[in-house]
Amino acid sequence: MENNFKIEIISPQKTIQSTTCKMVNIPAYEGEMSILKDHISTITFLRPGIIKVYKNENDYEEFFAEDGFVEFSKNNLIILCTLIEKVKKLSKNYLNSLKKSIEEKLSMENISDEEKYLLNHKIDTISKIEI
Repeated sequence: MENNFKIEIISPQKTIQSTTCKMVNIPAYEGEMSILKDHISTITFLRPGIIKVYKNENDYEEFFAEDGFVEFSKNNLIILCTLIEKVKKLSKNYLNSLKKSIEEKLSMENISDEEKYLLNHKIDTISKIEI
């Protein structure tokens, strides 16, 4: 317990998780970040990707997040996401449907570079999820 810190994962609909953990890996725009107890205070934006919440070395949960932001201060981590789901709960049909929708958006002519960047990260992440 001494190396743990508090984490809350929140979506617009509900609190997804409120617990303690040893480490969290997050997909930030600056790159992959790992948060441990006593990490420097941080505020950053999430890019689409997988969040891993480690309760201990070999026990972790994975969440697919589309976007949001992260705040870490005084050993409290808050992750706010517009869309987040446990990877275990994702179905192959859902991922295929999401991938098809993303590919359709990418094929549009008037898409911005920012949108392309985000959509490509979503496709990369979806491709790595094994169901």
